[in-house]
Amino acid sequence: MSSTLKLALRNLLRYQRRTLLTALLITLGVVALLLFVAAAGSFKQTMVGSITDSMLGHLQVHRKGYTASMDNLPLTMSLQPRAVDMIEEALKADPAVLAYSKRVKLGAMFSNFTENSSIRLNGVDATAEDAAVPALRQRISEGDKTGPLVEPGKVLVPALLARGMKVKLGDSVVLVATNASGSVNGKTFVVGGILEGITGPGGRDGYIDIKDARELLRMDKEEVMEVAVRLKDIDALPATSKRLRTALETTIRNKDDKPATEGN
Repeated sequence: MSSTLKLALRNLLRYQRRTLLTALLITLGVVALLLFVAAAGSFKQTMVGSITDSMLGHLQVHRKGYTASMDNLPLTMSLQPRAVDMIEEALKADPAVLAYSKRVKLGAMFSNFTENSSIRLNGVDATAEDAAVPALRQRISEGDKTGPLVEPGKVLVPALLARGMKVKLGDSVVLVATNASGSVNGKTFVVGGILEGITGPGGRDGYIDIKDARELLRMDKEEVMEVAVRLKDIDALPATSKRLRTALETTIRNKDDKPATEGN
């Protein structure tokens, strides 16, 4: 073994120029690889952060089965007030939770009085939503970025829809929705802001006040479809998710004594 090492060292010293060039090539390759890995990781972290901080939140709580049909925005799979209260108790008791926002999600028809289109609406409380997804405010390209995120009677319209429907800040629009019992209801809103789109499924998501959403759906109870949660440290997500899932599955059960909530 020692003779082999001596022979290798002798060859390295004998051809010093070749040794230097080979060492430089290996060094450059390792540096390039490390830079690529760092850039890819940073890009991924930025993309994930932009979506979670401006739309989704770090984790979400739904009624069991809601996630499987989320694209259809089902109105019959909402969390009832008692379940919402128990979820809030669990979130307030967890030290890793920084903020949470209750949401009423629905599909509606968006009209500028001459054209119609579809829109996905999120009924939210302005203060709670601002705390749960603080980067949402940064997406406002037109409108007041310093005031309340959403106000009663106003709607934040996604830029994709605003351009297509040729609506601008201050315009009056009509939102028409069908509630869980099949009744149709419409309400006039004022465009309070234009939201720039992000990568992902949020390009047609608008925002209104949660009370307006319940009025539009003629809800007589304070139901919600989703509770978005923001953590103090994103690295605590796996442990916090597991802890909250256990707590909610233990306390919130359906009539068959099975877990009535799910998280993602």
